[in-house]
Amino acid sequence: MKDKKCSCPDKADALKSRIGKVGGQAVLEGVMMRGPKQYTTAVRTPDGNIVTDTHPNTSIKDRIHFLGWPIIRGCVNFVEMMKLSMSTLTFSAEAQGFEEEETKFEKWLSKHFGKSLIAVVAAIGSVLGVALALLLFMYLPIRVTKLIEYLCGTEFNQYLRALIEGVLKMGIFIAYIALISLMPDIKRTFQYHGAEHKSIFCYEHGLELTVENVSRQGRLHPRCGTSFMVVMIVVGILISMLIQTDIVWLRTVIRLLILPFIVGGGYEIIRYAGRHDNLFIRIVTKPGIWMQHLTTKEPTGDQIECAIVALKSALPEEFPEESIFENIVLPDRKESGEAEASAVSEALEK
Repeated sequence: MKDKKCSCPDKADALKSRIGKVGGQAVLEGVMMRGPKQYTTAVRTPDGNIVTDTHPNTSIKDRIHFLGWPIIRGCVNFVEMMKLSMSTLTFSAEAQGFEEEETKFEKWLSKHFGKSLIAVVAAIGSVLGVALALLLFMYLPIRVTKLIEYLCGTEFNQYLRALIEGVLKMGIFIAYIALISLMPDIKRTFQYHGAEHKSIFCYEHGLELTVENVSRQGRLHPRCGTSFMVVMIVVGILISMLIQTDIVWLRTVIRLLILPFIVGGGYEIIRYAGRHDNLFIRIVTKPGIWMQHLTTKEPTGDQIECAIVALKSALPEEFPEESIFENIVLPDRKESGEAEASAVSEALEK
């Protein structure tokens, strides 16, 4: 099948305008894509159909001007993406019917205490999750570094100390990703992550969004959230070299205070990397690209179809509603397209 590229008058400018126009994330059995005006979550249901959930893409930066300034906008984007991730994951879970699998204990809680208790429990779980992250990625590296100093019988200077702590953080992060990638459900989510990257590359290259075209694209993208996390760790190492106190709790507090600057700085680097290609950017983003070998897997044809539907739905000005499901094989269309879908799926698995 021949690739259909963008037939705009000025192809180079048209393709350049697509860079960074859409982003996304993997969810349970699906993909969320975020365009300039709206975002869409497309999920493959247990019966084989694809359901979508679309909302306007609004940001507080659009109403409050200074929140769009460099560094600040990175923090705002991080908070908004965390909120968006929760809502899209909830939709994908509901689409899989997980909300129907309520345990007897959960039914008892709902009956006697109402949904308010469930909300409180969810909030407590979120707080505990944040506390665990701070323990693993802030407090623990500091304590281990102090232990290494004690075993070596010397005190490291601030530069060596920051470097060792950074290496420990990176090691914890890699170990965590490697372990969860062994779980079947997480592996499937990582496949959808690969489908998200491939479909965005296909769109940015000006190719027609088909399973065949998308499957040929790379799955390692410079603007990935994985790269963002790695860049944040690297930026954190550099900033930590400026912290001169040896008091463990004070170093932890200072790092919490400078965390917004680390998040904002990491965002600016990833944002710049998505639009430029030079030696410095390739060096800075290379560790994040390497990490994507763990956080993305080769997707199947069905998974790519989900990503295509989400991407088209997120860009209504480019893809009319009637074209969203073009070349997508659903259960009610399988009689006419089952052989083609099977051939594509087998080719992808090979």
